[in-house]
Amino acid sequence: MQLPEPYQQQAQAGQSIPGQPTAPANDQAQKLIDAVNEALAAEQATSYRDPSPVPMVGSAPPVPQPGRPPMSQRATDASTLMLSGGMASLLVGGSASLVMWASGHADPVALAIALGAPVALALAIGRLVGRIKATAEAAPATHHHHYNGDVHQDSRSITTTTRGVIANTRNQTR
Repeated sequence: MQLPEPYQQQAQAGQSIPGQPTAPANDQAQKLIDAVNEALAAEQATSYRDPSPVPMVGSAPPVPQPGRPPMSQRATDASTLMLSGGMASLLVGGSASLVMWASGHADPVALAIALGAPVALALAIGRLVGRIKATAEAAPATHHHHYNGDVHQDSRSITTTTRGVIANTRNQTR
């Protein structure tokens, strides 16, 4: 007669056998296997592409921003000059009409000359300042040389003289 092995006695007693999985581990493994099989069998889509067009920035319409619109520096300067000229002409025209209304018999040509002269003078001075500014910007930049140690400056000049039918050039160094 053969004696039962120790692990057979433990299995009959309801104890876990060393090296063998327990019942809760078997249940968890079976659940995992079932989940994998279910995922493979379903063949569900794992991604979705929305065919609707994507908005450029967002769903809100563009809103005009306060202030001047963005433009180059030259365009900004020209715009400022035009606005200033418009304001000056408004002031001149308003003051001319006020004087003519107040006097009742003023000569429009004389008023135009008298009131237009300051505006023309202001525009001429503004143009002169702009030209001076452009000339100052176009001038070469000043630069300084700094030397450490002795410096020898050669200030010789060379004079060239060419004479005769057969050109004979003589260079003289001073």
